[in-house]
Amino acid sequence: MKQWLRAQGGWWLAWLALTGVGAVWLVRAELAQMQQDFGSDVRIAHRILSQQVVQYDAVLATVALLEPGTGADHPEQRLPSVYPSILRVQRRAGDEPWPDEKHASALAAAEARSRSQRRAELAAPDLARGRYQLVMGATPFSYALEIDLAGSIPWRDWPMDPRRSPVRLSLQRDGQQLVLQPGQPGDGSGWRFDLTKALASPSQPFELVAVRHVGWGELPWRSMAGWAGAVGLLLAGLWAAQRQRIARRRAEELLRLGQVARLNALGELSAGLAHELNQPLTAVLANAQAARRLLDDDPPDLATARDAMGQAVEQARRAAGVVGRLRRVIERPEAEGEVRPLVLQELVRSAMHLLAPEFAKRSVSAQFDATAQAPVRVQADAVALEQIVHNLLMNALQALELVPAPERRLAVSVGRNGQEGVLTITDNGRGISPEAFPRLFEPFFSTREGGLGLGLSLSETLASGMGGSLSAANVPPHGARFTLALPLVARPAEHAA
Repeated sequence: MKQWLRAQGGWWLAWLALTGVGAVWLVRAELAQMQQDFGSDVRIAHRILSQQVVQYDAVLATVALLEPGTGADHPEQRLPSVYPSILRVQRRAGDEPWPDEKHASALAAAEARSRSQRRAELAAPDLARGRYQLVMGATPFSYALEIDLAGSIPWRDWPMDPRRSPVRLSLQRDGQQLVLQPGQPGDGSGWRFDLTKALASPSQPFELVAVRHVGWGELPWRSMAGWAGAVGLLLAGLWAAQRQRIARRRAEELLRLGQVARLNALGELSAGLAHELNQPLTAVLANAQAARRLLDDDPPDLATARDAMGQAVEQARRAAGVVGRLRRVIERPEAEGEVRPLVLQELVRSAMHLLAPEFAKRSVSAQFDATAQAPVRVQADAVALEQIVHNLLMNALQALELVPAPERRLAVSVGRNGQEGVLTITDNGRGISPEAFPRLFEPFFSTREGGLGLGLSLSETLASGMGGSLSAANVPPHGARFTLALPLVARPAEHAA
C-alpha cells in the first residue's frame, strides 16, 4: 500500500494543486460577485433615501413660498396627511417663539443658520427614535418639519429584505445612528465589505453606513466540491490512459526481450549441441583411422577396404566441419552487439520497471535506490546487459516462490570495484545447494522442474562476451547473491596514458 501511494504521489499532488487553484478562483469569483451585489444594493438604497430627503427640502421650500393663510386657515398643516413621514409642521412669525418649547433653542439656532445659508437646516436630530426636524428661515414666517426618518423609507422599492438581508444598514450623524436593517453580525473571521455614503442633501447630512460580513459557510463549497470531483475524474482518466500506455510499452519491451532471449537461447542451445556432437564425431574419426591401419595388414581386397575406410574418414571430417560451421553461424558472435557506454543504474531501473507486474504478483518487496551514488558507467551491449539483468531478476523471483510472501526480500545494488562496475542481486530464498554449485552455469542444468537450464548459462556467456564476469554465492543464513562485473568506461586520462 505504501509503495502504491508513493507511486501515485505525483497524481495526488497534481489533484491537490489543481483543486486548490480552482477553489481559490471560485472563492475569489464568489466574493467578487458578493461585493458587486453588496455595492449595487447599497447604491440603490442610497438613491432612494436621497430622493426622500431631497423631497423634504423641496416641500419645505414650497411651503415657505406659499401665501400664509388667514385666521384658522393653515394650509401647511395638511402636509402630514399627504406625507405620513412628516409628523408635524411648525410655523413661527416675527419674534414669536417656536411652538415646540422643548427644542425651541435648537430650532432658533437652525433658523439662524438657514437664513445665513439660504437653505433648510437640520435641528434636534434624535436618530435613536428616528426623528429630526428640518427648519427653513423665511419672511414673514419660518417653518419646521418634524420628520419620521424610519417612516420615510419606501420599503416596496427597497432592494433588500430588511429582515433577512446579511447587510447591516444604518444612518449615522454625530455619533447617533438609526439602524434600518440589522444584517448578520460577523464573528471576526471571514471577509468584510463596507461602504459609507452621505445622502444627497446638504441640509440633511446623514451618512448611510453599510457593512456586510461573509462567513466561511457562505463560500461556494458545492462548486468547489464539484470542481474537485471534475479534476479527480480528469486526472483519473489521464492516469488510466498513462497506465494503459505504460502497460502497452512494458508488453512490447517484454515481447522484444523475449524474442532476443529466444534467439540467444537458440544460439546457446546450438553451441551446446555442437559441443556435445563434436566429441563422438572425433571418436568416430579416431576409430576409422585405427581401422584403416588394421585393414592395411589384411591380405584380401586391401584396396577396396582402404578406399571405404578412407571415405568414412572423409565423411567424418566433413560432418565435424559442418557442425563447426553450424556452431560458428548460430552461436552469438561477439561483434553482433554494439558495445557502448551505459549507465548501469538506468538499465537496472528499466528492467525492474518491466518486471513490476511480476514483483506485484509475487508480493516481492524490491529494494533499489538508483540515486544512492554517482552513475556507474560501464562498457556493454545494451540488449545483452538487459537480458542478463532480466534473467537474474527472474531467477531471484523464482527462488523466492518457496518463501512465505510476507518474508520475501530482494535487494539490488550498484557499485564499483576497481576498474569494474558491479551489480549485485540478493534474495532471501533457500540458496544454492552444494550439489548444484559446480554445475550452476552449465548448459541444460536446472534445479527447477520444467526449466531448460539455459538462463544462467546464457547470462555467463553474454557477460564474458562483453569482457565481464558473472558469479554466484550463498548468503547466510539463507539466500543467494549473483554478482555481475563489467568493465568501467575508461576516463580520458586513462586513454592518454
